[in-house]
Amino acid sequence: MDFHTADLCDAHEDRVRVLAPMLRSYGGARAAGGPVRTLKIFEDNALVREMLAEPGQGAMLVIDGGGSLRRALLGDNLAELAVKNGWAGVIVYGCIRDSAAIGRLPLGVWALATHPQKTLKRGEGQRDIAVSFGGATFAPGMFAYADEDGVIVSDTPLV
Repeated sequence: MDFHTADLCDAHEDRVRVLAPMLRSYGGARAAGGPVRTLKIFEDNALVREMLAEPGQGAMLVIDGGGSLRRALLGDNLAELAVKNGWAGVIVYGCIRDSAAIGRLPLGVWALATHPQKTLKRGEGQRDIAVSFGGATFAPGMFAYADEDGVIVSDTPLV
């Protein structure tokens, strides 16, 4: 995907909301965008695996992990699953692990930080609901775009 979030903000200032500058880019794809799918979970990534096993069709998975810095919600195995199933990217309000391997995959990944510890597997959480963090709300039907300058969200497609 060929775009820059700064250019999208300039061209569509009245249509975008910008996430606070809190996430770092870890994926091999330096820019990604598409329709939003969401998860709201806490230190449990069973639903992440379940969702990434489904056809992504170029969507962006936005994970509200409550901002936890105690466990990683995405690792290389799940990132490989995302690539295999056609997801454009994953935005994590939480941690990831296996960052070097994720950096070699053609997937956009943005997260707060890295952490080596895996999650619990209780299968708790909610999917495809509106989630809010960093001053932005993400909901199914919206579109998210991310690159090394930041993350933006819009009610309509921008590219």
